[in-house]
Amino acid sequence: MEQVLLLNITYEPLRVINWKKAITLLLLGKVEVLEEYGREIHSVSFTVRLPAVVRLLRLVKRPKTPVKFSRQNIYARDKYQCQYCGKRFPSEELTYDHVIPRYRGGRTRWDNIVTCCIACNRKKGGRTPKEAEMKLIRKPRRPNWLPALRVTIGYREVPQSWRDYLYWNVELVE
Repeated sequence: MEQVLLLNITYEPLRVINWKKAITLLLLGKVEVLEEYGREIHSVSFTVRLPAVVRLLRLVKRPKTPVKFSRQNIYARDKYQCQYCGKRFPSEELTYDHVIPRYRGGRTRWDNIVTCCIACNRKKGGRTPKEAEMKLIRKPRRPNWLPALRVTIGYREVPQSWRDYLYWNVELVE
């Protein structure tokens, strides 16, 4: 069956839920329906159109958890862009680079890892950017936002009814 986009009261996309959960939230008075699919759900006592987008009627505060250090979150932080040459690549064509090489005491942390294309990684080798005569586009740092939100809505064919509610910080894969 259909999936339903769940929005916070602020219209911020929170997650995708199944239609049964959406109907339950609707019957409990916790959400309002903003968009519907053309299909209907029938019960013994009522009929309701299948919701496509629902919005919570109370604010859900997102926890301030530290961003998990992972390859995908590094790529998302750096917008899938090599931090040396500036070109964008699909994740399969990227790697990450220690700005200060590990053998020189560089740590595997947010502030020492950048997204890098294979060609630039080879060029830099085990040197610092200054020694390799390469310049970083952006200094690496721990993000204070959740890069994973960019990949939360990872559907190949996003329903048309969702598109008005997915904005700049949500990436659609097409």
